[in-house]
Amino acid sequence: MKLLENLNEAQREAVEYNKTPHMIVAGAGSGKTRVLTYKIAYVLKEKMCEPENILALTFTNKAANEMKERIIELVGKKASKIWMGTFHSIFARILRAESEKLDYRPNFSIYDREDSISLVNNIITALNLNIDLSPSAIHHKISHFKNHMISVDEYIEHIAKTSLDRKIGEIYKEYEIRIKENNSMDFDDLLLKPIELFNKYPRVLQHYRGQFKYILVDEFQDTNHAQYELIQMLYNRLVKICVVGDDAQSIYGWRGADIGNMLNFEKDFPKTKIFRLEQNYRSTKTILKAADSLIKNNKDQIQKTLWTDNPDGDKISLMRCSDEKDEAFQIARRIKKEITSRKLKLSDVAILYRINAQSRALEEALRREKLPYKIIGGVEFYRRKEIKDIVGYLRVLANQDDEESLLRIMNFPQRGIGNTSITKMIEFARRLNLTLFQTMGRIFEVIEVKERIQKNVKGFKQFLDKYISLKDELSLSELTSAMVDELGILRMYKEENSAESMQRYANIQELLRSIQEFTENNKKATIDDYLAEVSLISGIDQFSESDAVIPLMTVHSAKGLEFPVVFLTGCEEDIFPLNPKFDEDARLEEERRLFYVALTRAKEKVIITYARSRYRFGEVAYQARSRFIEELDPETVDEVEGIGKGRSRRKRKSYYDEFYQEGFDEDYNQERRSLRVGSRVVHELFGQGKILAINGQGDMQKVSVDFEEHGTKHLLVKFANLRLI
Repeated sequence: MKLLENLNEAQREAVEYNKTPHMIVAGAGSGKTRVLTYKIAYVLKEKMCEPENILALTFTNKAANEMKERIIELVGKKASKIWMGTFHSIFARILRAESEKLDYRPNFSIYDREDSISLVNNIITALNLNIDLSPSAIHHKISHFKNHMISVDEYIEHIAKTSLDRKIGEIYKEYEIRIKENNSMDFDDLLLKPIELFNKYPRVLQHYRGQFKYILVDEFQDTNHAQYELIQMLYNRLVKICVVGDDAQSIYGWRGADIGNMLNFEKDFPKTKIFRLEQNYRSTKTILKAADSLIKNNKDQIQKTLWTDNPDGDKISLMRCSDEKDEAFQIARRIKKEITSRKLKLSDVAILYRINAQSRALEEALRREKLPYKIIGGVEFYRRKEIKDIVGYLRVLANQDDEESLLRIMNFPQRGIGNTSITKMIEFARRLNLTLFQTMGRIFEVIEVKERIQKNVKGFKQFLDKYISLKDELSLSELTSAMVDELGILRMYKEENSAESMQRYANIQELLRSIQEFTENNKKATIDDYLAEVSLISGIDQFSESDAVIPLMTVHSAKGLEFPVVFLTGCEEDIFPLNPKFDEDARLEEERRLFYVALTRAKEKVIITYARSRYRFGEVAYQARSRFIEELDPETVDEVEGIGKGRSRRKRKSYYDEFYQEGFDEDYNQERRSLRVGSRVVHELFGQGKILAINGQGDMQKVSVDFEEHGTKHLLVKFANLRLI
């Protein structure tokens, strides 16, 4: 078949097999995504299944969207009917359709981690508990219980032993009550509630078993207990199932992923056939040999032998640095060398680290060297304060029971409704079994609240009622723009005129633009549709390889990506692996798998760096290099001298001091200093244009651009986000 011409023999066998349950063990860089894409296309081409009867579960929304686009290219638009997305997005869709059976309304809110922590904090205050753990730590425990399907009753009756445990149980119980009263679910609920639904309503389960005749699961090694149970519930002998994964890349045990799901698949699904994809198309022989020498130290794994027809390539460079500043400086200078010698784009070079805190020194060095960069998976756009504020308003318009969102916006912008008044309103609501929103409508009955503040609450309630009534009359874009304008948020940030406020101003403008784009692409979209989409967006979903920047990210965020050159930083004991005091082999094995993932992101070159000392926890700590470096085949590694290492120690110290202490613009715009009169640029809204003039300096620098379709525009460079072409 012509469709399968571009596949190797092992890939073709895996694509063509469609009988008993089967597992495709796909080594790093072996074309896993390609196989899954072509398998679905093959099933549709051969008419084995209708597109609406295929359930394809992926690890990220980005992967799902790219895969679906490719399948549409291969077999046509009918593929758009496939149920394809992450576990959370697919089962959120099912829950909205079946919500009333679980006493929810279809417009339930989805709480992210910050929303959940805020709820925990409010519960601790309401219960007047004295507890040594932070709200974040308590939420982490609650999420852990839910990930392992430990209910409130089970925890309180069988697990809680100490006084602290019992307090956590009290908070956990109240958390589950409150989140339900708020007509909301957290991320864990999106997996637990479908199990509850299917157990309570066998006919609903039968319906979805009939709906999904072919189940395909990507990144199967990273599924948790609840995800695995959902797959088992939907499967029966009439359903075909294919799972794809690599046990050597199982790196999410800390959030409940169970590598045992992959290791036990044969036992749980009788007559399973296993396919192995062992030809690597990504990396050089040297990188592959190094990665293999590392991962063979793990005991729990499915045996496979990766090989490649790619050239031997360079050895892995191992660079010792004096401290984190030296490390960052060496990396910045080495990036320039790699880009020049290999003729690479900025986005071809990735800097990976184990923990987010490592990025600070790296960012300083990159700014100092005028190398544009972007943090991937850092503070995500939709989790920035100003964005969550606007989205909070939309969530209340959609779901008036969402108390956390209502509390967020109650006094933003400031309208004189303080915490004391809000506490009195909540107490009134609890006494009369009302929601906070209903209490706002009866504010004059809350006699403890001063009359002036009662009037402010009444005015705010009237404002919300107005836009609730308008939400079905205006488009989402019109509604949001009108509401933001009436609130005066943009005006407030503009009048403040600080660097921070202007960044918030620009971010809200970007949000409004994205809502307009969403409305144009989804003509009949409602607030509920928009919120359902943005609540499930992750940082990695927003990564684009076309961005002219150096991507910086944790190794976890790099999963599924590839780059010609990879810098793997901070390879020291207590950082990578994160904690040398392992109480079980499984944790060390997961850290080793994470190191393996980092190595196998590279196509051509890996540079590993480590520091002899590093400033951590408020003091200088002397570091030992990572045990994982010692596990690499010595033939694949070459220890290299850093730039400037030939200088005397005193001269080198003086050079670094000058490098770091010389002032630089903290708000350095990554494109600003490379703009020139005559340069061709792209603006997200106005398209392509040519720079006619540049005036001013610093934050007030302006540029005049002649855009091909929009004529001449005068823009503040700091917020124009112009990209050179």
